[in-house]
Parts: sequence; structure tokens; C-alpha cells
Amino acid sequence: MSRAERQICGVDEAGRGPIAGPVVAAAVILDRRRPITGLRDSKLLSARRRTTLAAQIRRDARAWAVAFASVEEIDTLNILQATLLAMRRAVEALDPAPDEAWVDGNRCPDLKTPARAIVGGDRLYAEISAASILAKTVRDAEMLALHQTYPQYRLDRHKGYATREHLAALERFGPSPVHRRSVAPVRRQLQHSLIVGAWRE
Repeated sequence: MSRAERQICGVDEAGRGPIAGPVVAAAVILDRRRPITGLRDSKLLSARRRTTLAAQIRRDARAWAVAFASVEEIDTLNILQATLLAMRRAVEALDPAPDEAWVDGNRCPDLKTPARAIVGGDRLYAEISAASILAKTVRDAEMLALHQTYPQYRLDRHKGYATREHLAALERFGPSPVHRRSVAPVRRQLQHSLIVGAWRE
């Protein structure tokens, strides 16, 4: 079967690096009859351009799916395994199912579909670029929603990454339920809180 005949899905994630919030993965099968121009690695696009392209991907792709791995899953499994889990969920949710999955990075999730890991794939293949854009826009929207519940951390600005502003808020307010207990800055803050609590007792 030629590349033109195969249904290839691109797979990418957003949110491996932050200290708060879920990791999000997307899988996209593009429709060759409805090409989408301007697809690039989501990190190379403005927020406005990502939003525009995400809407076009949802409208014109042959199939797309987005899936999450929760903070609890990240803390239980570790971030790599949680990322692979979210990717697997996204690919398995596609209808129609792909003939092959092209995954950004150097590891593939455990799939029934043949899979290929491609380092820097989000800059090389439109399918993976599309998945990158969907994952990023969905995760950013999720962090904006979490900001409404936990405004003191300013998740709307840094999206959960360990910026100076975020670390200062973490020190001041302590971890929230959406902070990843398994990452060093949060773990240190939890240990500090336990020590201070024990000293006060």
C-alpha cells in the first residue's frame, strides 16, 4: 500500500514539562481532499494562529481525537508513561482507525496499529504538526479553565510551567490538587509544609 493509500495518523502531546495540570495527546488523520495550509510545530505559531488552525483541523481532517492523562496518572505512572497512555487513548479513539501512527519523539505507545517514532516529527510531517496544534490548544484551554478554580497560581499565564511567578505562588500558597506531586518543586514544597507543620505542633 502506497503512502497515498495509507491512513496515517500523526500523534503528539502537550504538557510533559509543566509542574501542574494534565498531559494532553492528539491524533490526527488528514484528508488529502481538504488540505490545510500553514501546519507547523505548534511552538512556532502564535496563539491566534494555533486557534485558527485547530478549528480548521477539527472541521477538515478525516479524523481527530484528543485524550488526557490526569495529574494522578502522571504521579502514579511517571510523566513518560502517562504521556504514552494519553497518546494510546487518542489513537484508539480515532474513527476510522489508522493504518499507521507516526509519533513525535523517540518512543511509541503500545498500539495495535503499526507505529513509528520520529524525532522532530512535528516539524517534518503535516499529520504530526496538526496533532501538535490540537494538543497544545486543548491543553491551553484546560489550563485557562483550571485558572478559574485556582486563580492564585496564574495558570492562565504560564500554563503550569515552572516559571518564577509560578514557583513563588507555589511557595506562598502550597500545592493545589492540580499540581504534580511527583515533580521536584512540588515535592519539595510538600516536604517543607510537613516540616513546618510538625515544628508548629
